[in-house]
Amino acid sequence: MSGILLTQNNTFIIGPVSQLLGVIMDGIFNFLNLFGIQNIGLCIILFTVIMHLLMLPLTVKQQKFSKLSAKMNPELQAIQKKYQGKKDQDSMMRMNEETKAVYAKYGTSQTGGCLQMLIQLPILFALYRVIWNIPAYVSSVKSAYIPLVGKILSTGGGQAIMEEIGKGKSISPEKYDYALNNTIIDVLYKFQSADWNTLVDKFPDLKELILSTEKNISTMNNFLGLNIADSPLSIISSAFKAGSILLVIGGILIPVLAALTQWINTKLMPQQTAATDENNTMASTMKSMNLAMPIMSAFFCFTLPSGLGLYWIAGSVVRSIEQIAINKYIDSVDMDELIKKNKEKASKKREKKGLPPQKVAGTANINTKNVNKNKISVSEKNENAVKKATEYYNRNAKPGSIASKANMVKQYNEKNNK
Repeated sequence: MSGILLTQNNTFIIGPVSQLLGVIMDGIFNFLNLFGIQNIGLCIILFTVIMHLLMLPLTVKQQKFSKLSAKMNPELQAIQKKYQGKKDQDSMMRMNEETKAVYAKYGTSQTGGCLQMLIQLPILFALYRVIWNIPAYVSSVKSAYIPLVGKILSTGGGQAIMEEIGKGKSISPEKYDYALNNTIIDVLYKFQSADWNTLVDKFPDLKELILSTEKNISTMNNFLGLNIADSPLSIISSAFKAGSILLVIGGILIPVLAALTQWINTKLMPQQTAATDENNTMASTMKSMNLAMPIMSAFFCFTLPSGLGLYWIAGSVVRSIEQIAINKYIDSVDMDELIKKNKEKASKKREKKGLPPQKVAGTANINTKNVNKNKISVSEKNENAVKKATEYYNRNAKPGSIASKANMVKQYNEKNNK
């Protein structure tokens, strides 16, 4: 067994990404330490800013695709409407081909926006992992616990006491080996202010070392007077007992700001216009989620360590500033030029694969304005052309031919119907 929480994550993809991000976090902490600053809160903020800047190119690409999607949607919806209710294989194949043709017209693919999301997801999970368990990735923070951990493990019954405390922190002995430094650090890192007093009661002989370690860790965790290891609920409770109004306000502000900044962030995100009942339902669902998510963030922030709340706030603020800049940039993008570049990239990719240039079918040339004005579709034009050609052929049919006899029947029916 090993102290899995503190041991760096080895999960496929997320593990290596977490280790890479951990190197960045450790580098930021060591850089601040050069100026005599050992502050985990400030480290989290700088780490969040740097990571969002690194992911900025992916975010821009994703939102370019979103703007392109808004331009394509009327044509795609026209195709869906054309084949609505048709479930036969032939109709499904034609709809699929016409849909592909529209994407080819704009130089993109149906999975064009997925790649950026697939890249960003493991990074976001890894970010959370690093923030949640800083001592696993920041060596200076881990080192602050080592002297106390060594004394606890060398004390008779120390391991059993830490197992009991660990159960209250959801670190069970069935999963973690309490004979290892990493597991004990995992327990201590989850400590809030009141837990250190409990530790003094359990290890009275280590009182001075426990208090000095608590002071050192509290200095690292102190951000604007708040201990980011404590939950806002714990901060508010302690502040009421101490009669500190400022700490009460600080404890309330963390979940409130987490919710507010996230709500502002959703408002700045580009909103697509819904044109069908299905899209209206989807837009309504998204609107409800955009309202519910900030409320949920505030709820979770009350019980989770304030450091995570600080991370959420910093992330939302950075995303909001980033979004304002991206919105201005996207609005200035020439869509025709973007489509041209997309087509060139798509052609180069096909050329590398040894494939011929992709042809754009006639159905993909439907103009958005024409779709919105409900003009005659290509298929309807073809049907009219066939009808006129048939009428002409029937009028000039040779005497005695099948077409001539069909024409006679038609004239007879028309005469009797008058």
